[in-house]
Amino acid sequence: MYIVTGGAGFIGSAVVWSLNDQGEDDIIVVDNLGRSEKWKNLVNRKYTDYIHRSEFLDRLESGVFNNIEAIIHMGACSSTTERDADFLADNNFHYSVRLASFAVQNHIRFINASSAATYGDGKNGFEDSDDALNSLKPMNMYGYSKHLFDLWADRNKVLNRLASLKFFNVFGPNEYHKKDQCSVILKAYHQIKKTGRVQLFKSYREIYPHGGQRRDFVYVKDCVSVIQWLLEHPDINGIFNVGTGIDRSWNALASSVFSAMNVEENIEYIDMPEQLKDRYQYYTRAKTDKLAEAGCTIACRSLEKAVADYVQHYLMAEDIYL
Repeated sequence: MYIVTGGAGFIGSAVVWSLNDQGEDDIIVVDNLGRSEKWKNLVNRKYTDYIHRSEFLDRLESGVFNNIEAIIHMGACSSTTERDADFLADNNFHYSVRLASFAVQNHIRFINASSAATYGDGKNGFEDSDDALNSLKPMNMYGYSKHLFDLWADRNKVLNRLASLKFFNVFGPNEYHKKDQCSVILKAYHQIKKTGRVQLFKSYREIYPHGGQRRDFVYVKDCVSVIQWLLEHPDINGIFNVGTGIDRSWNALASSVFSAMNVEENIEYIDMPEQLKDRYQYYTRAKTDKLAEAGCTIACRSLEKAVADYVQHYLMAEDIYL
C-alpha cells in the first residue's frame, strides 16, 4: 500500500499518476477536497480510498493500515501569501512531524515535500547539505513552515531515515486549481489566448532587466520521476533539491509559451504589488550535485521542451489532467 497525502493536489496527483503508470493502484489518497475542483485530478486515477486529512492521522496511528510500502507526503498549504502563521505551523509543520515520526518508528519509506522557498532571497546559496540548514532565512511563512520540518528532522537525527525534497518552480498538468498560485506558464497561456500578450513584473534591482529575474523552472513529470527513483532506492535519504540546475529568465519562459502556441511574442511589464516587493525571489537555481552523487540519473527536460509538452499536449488539447 502507498499513502499519498495531498493526493488530489498538483504534485500529489502526479505522484498517483506515476504510481498507476507503474501498475500500482493500492493507494490511499489523503486530502481536503472541500468545495475545490481538485477532485477532477482523481477522475483518471486508480486508488483504494480517499480519506480527509483531519481523520487520517488518528486512523494511521491506530494501526488500521497494514503493509504500508511508503508514505509520500505532498500535502500542505502551498500559498506563499498565506498570512495565518498558526495555521501554517499546524498544517505544514506539526502534521508533517506526526506523520514522519510514525513512518520512522515503523520503518516505512517517507518522502516529504519541502520547498525552495526555504532558501529565502538566496543570499546564503542553494546548497542542500545538512550543514547549510541553520543559515537559511525564508522570506515568507510558507517557506518557514517547510524549513521548520527540515530543522526538526536534523535536530532529531532522522534525516538519514527519510527524504525531504526542496522543489523549485514546478509547473505542469493538474495545477489549474491553484488559481493565483499556479505557474506563470498557465497564466501566460490564458493571457495570450485572451489578449495576445503576456504580463511580467518589472524589476526593481538594477542587475536584472524587466523580465530578467531568473528562476529554476522544473516540469512536474520530472519531479515525480525523481520521487519514483527514491521509492526504488529506499536507502537514499536526506535533503535534496529537485530542479533542473539551470536558471532561466521570465522572458525566456514567456517566449517558450509564445513559441509553443505559435503566436508572435508580445510582453508587457507591469508594476509589482507592494506586498511582494520585499519578499520577491529574484534568483533561484537548484544545486543538484547531491542527488546526482547519490546515483539519480533523471535528466530534466529543457524549459522549451517541457513548456511545449504542457501547452500543446494538455492546455491546447483542452485536456488539463494527467
